[in-house]
Amino acid sequence: MCGIAGLINRKGNTADPALVRRMTDAMAHRGPDADGLLADGEAAFGHRRLSIIDLSSAANQPFVDASGRYMMVFNGEMYNYQEVKAMLPEYPFRTTSDTEALLAAYIKWGADCIRHFRGMFAFAVWDREEKQLFMARDRMGVKPLYYYLDDNYLIFSSEVRSILATGLVEKKISQPALVEYFSYQSISHPWSAIEGIRQLEAGTWMRIGRKYVESGRYWDVTSACSDVDTSDATAVKKHIRELLLQSVRRRLVSDVPVGAFLSGGIDSSAVVGLMAEAGGVPPNTFNVYFEEKEYDESPYAEIIAKKFNTRHTSILLRPTVFLEELENALNAMDSPSGDGVNTYVVSKVIRNSGITVALSGIGGDELFSGYPFFEQYLQLRQKGWLWKTPAGLRRMAGAVLPTKGKTGRLGQLLGSETPDIGHVYPIFRQLLSPSLLHKLTSLPGVDTTEVQRELMGREAAIDRLPLLSQVSVAEYLGYTQHTLLKDTDQMSMASSLEVREPFFDHDLVEFVLSIPDELKKPTYPKSLLVESLKPLLPDEIVFRKKQGFVFPWNIWLKNELRSFCDKHIQNMAKRPFINGKELLAYWQRFLNGDSDTRWGEIWLFVVLEYWLDRNGIS
Repeated sequence: MCGIAGLINRKGNTADPALVRRMTDAMAHRGPDADGLLADGEAAFGHRRLSIIDLSSAANQPFVDASGRYMMVFNGEMYNYQEVKAMLPEYPFRTTSDTEALLAAYIKWGADCIRHFRGMFAFAVWDREEKQLFMARDRMGVKPLYYYLDDNYLIFSSEVRSILATGLVEKKISQPALVEYFSYQSISHPWSAIEGIRQLEAGTWMRIGRKYVESGRYWDVTSACSDVDTSDATAVKKHIRELLLQSVRRRLVSDVPVGAFLSGGIDSSAVVGLMAEAGGVPPNTFNVYFEEKEYDESPYAEIIAKKFNTRHTSILLRPTVFLEELENALNAMDSPSGDGVNTYVVSKVIRNSGITVALSGIGGDELFSGYPFFEQYLQLRQKGWLWKTPAGLRRMAGAVLPTKGKTGRLGQLLGSETPDIGHVYPIFRQLLSPSLLHKLTSLPGVDTTEVQRELMGREAAIDRLPLLSQVSVAEYLGYTQHTLLKDTDQMSMASSLEVREPFFDHDLVEFVLSIPDELKKPTYPKSLLVESLKPLLPDEIVFRKKQGFVFPWNIWLKNELRSFCDKHIQNMAKRPFINGKELLAYWQRFLNGDSDTRWGEIWLFVVLEYWLDRNGIS
């Protein structure tokens, strides 16, 4: 896992390598092991390396193929690189790296090479003869890739602040991105927080020359589901287990030790158990525990560590450490997010223990119906008769309901056109409702958010899926891709830790999304996952009370963090897109204990102001 950067002068003039050096310096945390820079006329590439596969300097990047025609930078891992390499006997390999295997595959197959890859990646290849750049991003959107494109330049990087370091892009906030941020605590593609800088969409590629820009999609979560027989429940569970074991095996490919997050929950315990089965050596596991019993999950982690004979490390983390590390965590945010501080602190303590690669159990809830919304969506669809009443009547009924909390959400649902996932998921995942957003900001209202547009654009494909799989797809296209995976990447890489997520293996995802609801609907938490792995997980883990990684932010914002928050709320109130008096009044109501104001809503404004100020954004 690394950081990549590049600059192409589209007028044919010489690219300034000093600008690319600034880009790699801005994300040195992503790769402390090597720093590479290579300029070739109108193209200049830079790279920061975190060495995982082929630790030799021969695998450093930017990497040039044996012929000298192609120059490449690559962030991530291709887990099946040995298989791909075996398909390319004619290429004269000089390293044992997945980097060279990826480049050789591109030389042979062009854009179609991506279909052979199993991994998490973002890469760019410069063709010196054709004067053409090719960029691509992995299927699930695990690895980030941002770019800026105008008539003069193409600039790309793993981080927004790296692109800003060139000085070629105005530091101006994107208003559409702000609407997304306040609605969903993160920013959806194609936007970034900065006007003009965009995110390359997951599962897509771009090809850019001096006079043209082409793009294409090679994978879509809504249309890539397996066409398999799911009538035999026993066979289905057996195949899920095989796919999970295959996914974990893939993510153990490394020339450095691999560890694992172990909370003691179902998902992380499943990953650790499969690691023990797949790896042949006891896994390195890490559990962060707390003195406060209501947050302490260490007894459950110890059950799993003992069962699978792991090399287990328990790390005491006092809540005060979160407060001490808060500004470091906020500084780590390349893109503003209302979440992620927890990931930063845990990643830092694991990295300080000497581990550079760790497997995580994130993704299990999204794939195996682990959130309450899965059941709520089934119940909502059973009440489809409500949407057969005239829309005017439904809107009138919704209008008389309070605008806050669950009743406010119900009012929005009643006003939606249908109970289909494309209309209801964006409402369920909102942090600031449209009415509250209008009250606290002067941002232009939008009829359709990017999340809804994504879902509505795939409506026909989604409708063919089972209802629970429809929720999984919405999660992948919404919260998972733009908050969960983005925060995991930016917060772990701030500590130079590579995190791999077995539940986001696309072969596994394709199969599980094809499973009908009657097999997937949980009879207890994530029952299909648990039964597929029997007898891997002990009952103490399966039937324990779900605790979650939560801290008393509602109390902290009123006490330990009050002055910190007040400073940033006061400054945010002066921003031209904020209704300052309304925001300050809302903040005061929160301090006075108003139950209708939530700490998460306040925190969005604090984080954004901190990010804008730190990065000098107007």
